[in-house]
Amino acid sequence: MSETRIEIDMEQLRGLIGRSVDYYGTRCTVIEVLEDNPALVLEACHKHTTIQPDQHGEAHRRVPTTITVPVLNQSRIEYTPGFLDLNLFE
Repeated sequence: MSETRIEIDMEQLRGLIGRSVDYYGTRCTVIEVLEDNPALVLEACHKHTTIQPDQHGEAHRRVPTTITVPVLNQSRIEYTPGFLDLNLFE
């Protein structure tokens, strides 16, 4: 018995860019769509920031926390729980 792979409409995913989502209790904004293994890149809206090191490994700059949420599991036959649990806001 063969399992059917899920086909993703990339235009539909790109349409989510700029939308607010709730990711496991954290309010985020979709800032990018990765196409190779479809994933959404989220930027946390809270004021806590991550310290980003420069090319020499020294931390100088605060940046928003980003989260990458895969759309499909590795076999591409099911949506990931993280993607399914995204709550989209208008």
